[in-house]
Amino acid sequence: MGLTWKDAEDIAMALAGKFPDMDPLGVRFTDLRKWVMELEGFSDDPKASNEGILEAIQMAWLEEVRNR
Repeated sequence: MGLTWKDAEDIAMALAGKFPDMDPLGVRFTDLRKWVMELEGFSDDPKASNEGILEAIQMAWLEEVRNR
């Protein structure tokens, strides 16, 4: 089974690997949504995302960056 919008931690790890020098707090939600949908293995409905889900992904990404 592929990644879904609910897999914030797994998505965050993938984004941290793909964009190692990016500050997650500087990413617009429109870009974040696009990048998540472009991740290898992402297979959820694009319409299922919302601001709360994107914020959870952004915060998980920030935590991943801080822990590296």
